[in-house]
Order: sequence, then structure tokens, then C-alpha cells
Amino acid sequence: MLRRLVLAFSLVSMLAAGLSGGALAQGLFGAPPPKAPSGDAGNPPADTSPASPPATSAPEPEPAAPVLPGSPTAVVKPFYEHLGLELDPAERKNFVDPAKTVLDKSDTLRKSGQGECLDPNMALDNADYDKAEIDKSLKTIEAVNGNEAKVVVAFVVAGNPHRLEWKLRKVGGGWKITDLLSVTGEWALSQYQCE
Repeated sequence: MLRRLVLAFSLVSMLAAGLSGGALAQGLFGAPPPKAPSGDAGNPPADTSPASPPATSAPEPEPAAPVLPGSPTAVVKPFYEHLGLELDPAERKNFVDPAKTVLDKSDTLRKSGQGECLDPNMALDNADYDKAEIDKSLKTIEAVNGNEAKVVVAFVVAGNPHRLEWKLRKVGGGWKITDLLSVTGEWALSQYQCE
């Protein structure tokens, strides 16, 4: 019985929200019916033609918000401008543990001639890629909570959506990457054993 009451209350809440928010209501219930002509037997109905012609194409997407210098997103963005940058030892300044230790061990393994530990395009979820396709679909969202931050990156490759989460920590006044997780591929940089 309680479950039915909760379900009924949820439905009523959704209906109330949908009816009060025009665009939301259209999304939930379809487009509203056209207004019925008004008038009585002695008067013709009011002109019901639209004031402007209906739109024939989808609205332009809103431009992406600018990336603020020094923000967590500004730290992550270069890894999508220069693919494979996460494996460049010169970029270690952007990492702290546990990610830095894994990357350093990967460098040591590579220099020893024993092979590679990490894929060369981790920022792209190890997917084959077409940079133009990724640039077109790439979206980021940033969340900061005190000295911790996350930058979620989403993109589409060959019709397959990918989502990665970059974890950052504020160190010495700047943001440093602590880990990189693939939500899609279910892996984390910190879990690699490059030994």
C-alpha cells in the first residue's frame, strides 16, 4: 500500500511539474493541441495562423562555456588537444599519486625494453579514434568540492559513447591529476601494475 502511495505521489508531482513547465510538459506529453477557434455563430473565428513560420531545423547548440585558466578543466583539456600526452614524462608536473607513481613505473618499464604497460591513448578510453569526430562530440563537466575536483569527459567514437572521469587535487595552489577512470571501460589508471 505504501509503495502505491509513493508511486501515486511521484506521478502527481511529475504531472504538476510537467504542466507548469511548458517545454518539460511538451517533452513528457507531446506537443499541446492547437487552440480551438473562438467565436460564436454571428462572429467568425479569430485568425489562428501562426505569427511566424515554424522552425524547419534543430536549434543551434549553445556554445561551450569558456575554460577558465588554472581550472581543473584547463589541466585536462591539453590531453584532448595532443593525444597521448599523458604518457609524456614532461607532463608529470600535472600528476600526483597514485597516478604519478603508475606513470613513472610505466616509463621505467618502457626504458628497460620490457614493453609497454599503458595504452597510448588512455584519455580516449583506449579506443581507435578520429580526432575530428571526437572534437565534434567532446563535452566536459567540472565539479569542485574544496581541494578535490572531477572533470567528466564524454565523447563518441564510431557511434560508441565513452565517458571518463579525471580526479584532481589542489596541491600548492594548482590542480594536479590523481587518477583517470573509464566509466565506459571500467578501468582506472591507479589500478595498473606497471612492474
